[in-house]
Formats: sequence, C-alpha cells, structure tokens
Amino acid sequence: MARTMRAVEVTKPGTPFRLVERPLPDPARAQVRIAVEACGVCHSDAYLKEGHFPGVVYPRVPGHELIGRVDFVGEGVTAWKPGQRVGVGWHGGHCFVCEACRSGDFILCENGLICGFSYDGGYAEYMIAPQEAVAAVPDSLDSVAAAPLLCAGVTTFNSLRNSGARSGDLVAVHAIGGLGHLGIQYARKLGFRTIALSRGADKRALALELGAHDYIDTDKGDPAAALQKLGGARVILATAPSAQLSGKLVDGLARNGTLLVLGATPEPIQVSPFQLIGKRRRIQGWPSGTAKDSEETLSFSALSGVASRNEVFPLDKAEAAYERMISNKARFRVVIQVRR
Repeated sequence: MARTMRAVEVTKPGTPFRLVERPLPDPARAQVRIAVEACGVCHSDAYLKEGHFPGVVYPRVPGHELIGRVDFVGEGVTAWKPGQRVGVGWHGGHCFVCEACRSGDFILCENGLICGFSYDGGYAEYMIAPQEAVAAVPDSLDSVAAAPLLCAGVTTFNSLRNSGARSGDLVAVHAIGGLGHLGIQYARKLGFRTIALSRGADKRALALELGAHDYIDTDKGDPAAALQKLGGARVILATAPSAQLSGKLVDGLARNGTLLVLGATPEPIQVSPFQLIGKRRRIQGWPSGTAKDSEETLSFSALSGVASRNEVFPLDKAEAAYERMISNKARFRVVIQVRR
C-alpha cells in the first residue's frame, strides 16, 4: 500500500488551496482512518480559508462533509471495521465529561472538535477521525450525491424534526439554495404543509418540484403578511444569511411559532419585543448534529428519496470548486470527488 496521499491544504490564511503529497496518517487509539470518496464544499470552509475561525493550526486540510470507507482502525475501536461505509460531518468529536456531554448534549460539547478545523478533513485521499465522530452510511446512497447531507442535510433535517412542528403544520422555508433546497424536501417528507419563500416568479416551478405545496415571491409584497393569510407559520426555516429579512419574517409566525435560524451572518437580527410577546413567538438557532443525527439523516434520506443537487469537481480542482461555491455561482451544492 502506498505510504503517501494527495491532500488539498490551506497553508496559511488568505492563500489559495494547495495540492500536496503527504505521508499517510496512522490512527491513534480510538481513531479511525477513512479512505475518502467524496467531500462537500461548504460555505463554512471560508472561515478556515480566510483565517476567521479561532484556534486553527495551519497548514490545515478542510472538509466536513465527507463519505468514504474505513481503511484502518486504531487500538480500542470496536464499533468500526475496515470496509464499512462511513462519513464525518461538522461535529468532529466530543470530550464526554463537560456539563453538556454529561447531559448527552454532545453537539454542544464545551471542548467539541470540528472536522476540517480541529484536525484535517476530507479534501484528501485519507483522513483520521475520532470514532465517536463517525457515522454509518446506507449502501443505497451514492457517496458523491450524499456527501452534503452530512452538513446541509443534517442541519435542515435535524432542526425541523426538533422544531416542535407536527404533521400538517405550516412550515415555511426561506431561500432555495444549498440549505433551502434540502429544507423544502425534508419539510414535505416530514408531513408539514410546506411553503417556499424566495425572490422572483421564476423560482416557483423549482419550489413546487422540490416538494413545496405553495410558493411566495418575496419581491411581490410582504412575505410575512402572505404567510398570515395562510394562517401563520408554525416554523419558518431561515436558510439565507439575511439578518434584515429574518427579523421581518417573525411577523409571519403563528402563535407559539418559531423562527429557526440556520443561515449564519454577523449582523444582528433586529426584532421588537412586541413582535414576540403578543403571540409567544421565539427565535432559535440550530447547530448541525452528532454522528448519530447524521446517520438518521442519511437513513431518512435514503428511505424518502431526499437528495442534494450537486456540481462535482475532482480533487485537483478544489480551488475552482471553492470559487464556484463562494461566488454563489453554484445553484445548490458543490462536491469534490476524491475517488471514482
């Protein structure tokens, strides 16, 4: 077996990706080595590339939406064996002993690791991950097609299934992009009355194709008022990084409704207390999920036919793949195919 591998690294913040040859890493105790087949390119990778994430040690290989097969396991690993199909998402491990972990809330571990930030990720032929960060992947899912489900997928599915909405409730999904196109599919498959919100009449056909029951063009009047005409939303899934519009969408919530914020932006969401108090509305953020959440996302996707729509690039075109994503030229998601 070759003792080297190809990897794409960020040598230091603000520099282009660099394809390098590295020694093949060996897993330590409780770690798993994965032969990567595909890795999604996420907007969060920009924080690593531009040096906006604290504590990162460079050079670093990005990538936290990876699927492959177990290649080798370290001492003490009993749950995983060579040959198993697995993936790793944003949540890259936890300490087991902090207050959050002792409560079983591993995604909020005070010492949590992030794949592709705390350690090298999936823009490489091989990567090492803690065994608790590894998720099983159904055989029916194609690696390239399913890779984004380990970030965009688990974030939308996990937030919706924990939102408190019940089958038949009105759930609105704002924006039909990398997160939103999955959010619409999951909302429909979970049994919600699904309303898509986006700009332009030309998005209507796409929204309905993805599973929305109806479409609201935000260019044609107040979307919150349009939602109230439908009875108000039990949940509004805010997938676009627009703090200004998110604040306005609060008025589209029904009583006890929740604005569920997934699209990250540094700007504050401005909301009047009067928008919240009168109908017991709330604003909630949601991180992605643990490896178990990823497994359940993948299983539900395989069962229900939810699929990410992707543009695919080879490993040596990682810079082009990233530029396609960061420029918003990609319609939905971008995936690096490491192996065929």
